[in-house]
Amino acid sequence: MIRVYVKKQSGYPVGTPKLKKSLQAFFEKKGIVSDADVSVTFVGSDKMKKIAQKYLGENNVVHNVLSFPFIESGKSFVEPPDSIIHLGDIIICYTKVVEEANKEGALIDDKIKELAEHGAAHLLGEHHD
Repeated sequence: MIRVYVKKQSGYPVGTPKLKKSLQAFFEKKGIVSDADVSVTFVGSDKMKKIAQKYLGENNVVHNVLSFPFIESGKSFVEPPDSIIHLGDIIICYTKVVEEANKEGALIDDKIKELAEHGAAHLLGEHHD
C-alpha cells in the first residue's frame, strides 16, 4: 500500500482524498507496488522562497513544486527495518497553483494533481531539461 501524507500550511482548501488516490495510482502505474510512503506539503509563497533559498541557494524564487527524494536526504543513520520505501517529500506552493490555474483556465484541483505527479516523477528519478 502506498501512503500519501498531506500537510497544509494555513489550511489551504485542497481535495486531500482525491490527491491521495491520484498519487497512489500514479506510483502504482510506475511500478511501485510495495509498501511506500510520500509526503505532500502545501505552502505559501514566502515559505517556498525560504525553501528555495535554504536547499537550492536561490534568492527570492517561488517554485510551483519542489521534490526532495528521501534517498538524497543525506541521512547517515540506519533506517528501521520496516520494509517501507520512503519516497520523499513533495512541496507545492498553493498560491502559485492558484495563479497558474487562473492563467491557464484550469481547475485548481487539476493543477494540483499535475504538479503533484510532476513532483512524484522527480522522486522516482525522472528529470527534464
